[in-house]
Amino acid sequence: MTVVHLHPSTGTRRWWAVGALALALLVVGLDMTVLNLALPTLSIELHASTSQLQWIIDAYTLVTAAALLPGGMLGDRYGRKKVLLISLAVFGAASLLCAFSSSAGELIAARALLGLGAAALLPLSLSVLPVMFTEEERPKAVAALMVTTVVAFPVGPILGGWLLTHYWWGSVFLINVPVSLLALTAVAVLLGESRSPRRLRVDVGGIGLSSAGLAALTYGLIDAGQHGWGSPRALATITAGAAVLVAFVAWERRVSRGGQPLIDLSLFGSANFTWGTILATVVSFAMFGLIFTAPQYFQAVLGASPLGAGVRLLPLVAGLLVGGVAAGEVAKLAGAKVTVAAGFALITAGLIAGTFTTVGSGYGFAAVWITILGAGLGLALPTAMDAALDELSADRSGVGSAVITAIRTVGGTFGVAVLGSVLNSAYQARLPLPHVAAAAAAVIRGSVMAGVAAAHKLGSLPLLDLVRAAFVHGMDAVLWACAGIGLGGLVLAVVFLPSRLATAAKPAAPAPATATTRRRKGGPSAAA
Repeated sequence: MTVVHLHPSTGTRRWWAVGALALALLVVGLDMTVLNLALPTLSIELHASTSQLQWIIDAYTLVTAAALLPGGMLGDRYGRKKVLLISLAVFGAASLLCAFSSSAGELIAARALLGLGAAALLPLSLSVLPVMFTEEERPKAVAALMVTTVVAFPVGPILGGWLLTHYWWGSVFLINVPVSLLALTAVAVLLGESRSPRRLRVDVGGIGLSSAGLAALTYGLIDAGQHGWGSPRALATITAGAAVLVAFVAWERRVSRGGQPLIDLSLFGSANFTWGTILATVVSFAMFGLIFTAPQYFQAVLGASPLGAGVRLLPLVAGLLVGGVAAGEVAKLAGAKVTVAAGFALITAGLIAGTFTTVGSGYGFAAVWITILGAGLGLALPTAMDAALDELSADRSGVGSAVITAIRTVGGTFGVAVLGSVLNSAYQARLPLPHVAAAAAAVIRGSVMAGVAAAHKLGSLPLLDLVRAAFVHGMDAVLWACAGIGLGGLVLAVVFLPSRLATAAKPAAPAPATATTRRRKGGPSAAA
């Protein structure tokens, strides 16, 4: 049983609290997207080398991956609201430090601190939902948070482009501060406290092994994306990370026999948790096909600015809203299996349509398939996440949500590395450059934006057409790969995901009317 402190007007306050959590997740998502636009400016203003620029990105990712499970555990042990508030404060303070960093080293350190704040924000925002909502209400809350995280992808470039056009580079970090303060205030006022009533012992060995394994695996995948899958360092780090995670599982099994492990491995015996988590990760993987290629297509082929590229992704938001609103009702009528499968069908259809993109297709065609893809994301992602969350007891929902987030984080990093390799291989394969100097050819093959810039500098229209056609070929290859993944997700949903959530038949918990309640997952509330 979990002790939950709720306000008397819990019904209304719960949904306002979800809005506060969505605001917090939006800040995290925006930070991940706006930074890429600022990298060229940072290289000049802070005299940052290419290696330092990479660490400005990676420091955040690695710390987040390493601290996810400890962050969830701290919420279960000391109170999820309390840890959320601390995380928001850390995130806001770190954003301030990022904005006023005077060197690349300072910015890297500040970004690491930023990742520490995000590590608890991500899982704990989800972990409070099984405590706050009944099984009937929770899908809407999950959909609100999931849609918010995806909305950050098109909004980030729009906001970042506008800020960099009108203000100095630190503004892309400074914007986090007032939003973090607003989210902190809203969480403090609106969110009830919840924690495990048991005094959970700290699994020091589990924390150390999970943090080291996740950090090493994530770093190896990032390195593979940058230097190729044949990189000895990348392969060694991936192997070491995987080995440490195997040791972590063995440690958890040992601890579970007579103590309190960091994670409850029996969760993976649940089809809802296992396949809900896997399918949510597959959705994210498929989505990266769009996020990875479309902005470059808009800029390099259609000639849009970074700001314009963000605006052109807004049909994704429209599709997401339609799918997200429909997901809960479809799940009620047809079940989780049908809803997730329908979402994957739309995702696959949108991606296959995107593979017919040519240099002359224009934006109208892209808007159509992006909208279809968005609708599929809105159906599949919240429903798959809700299936996984359904299996979390309110007692350990913090760590359980962290496990889901960690798997999705590693899966997303793996997806970026794989899709980057597919794009580069297909792009470079269509670039025969016999009449271009070796140095210029290497630059052109490095990226489509470098190729377009080189073609403009050389004043060669045939070279520009060749670069653009090569990129569209690479983009089509990525979208085909993601369509295959989407089709695989559809099959997995149909074969393995239960039609109904395990708790669907349980009586709904009535809305609490007292300031302090004790609530058992899926059961009635009673005055403490």
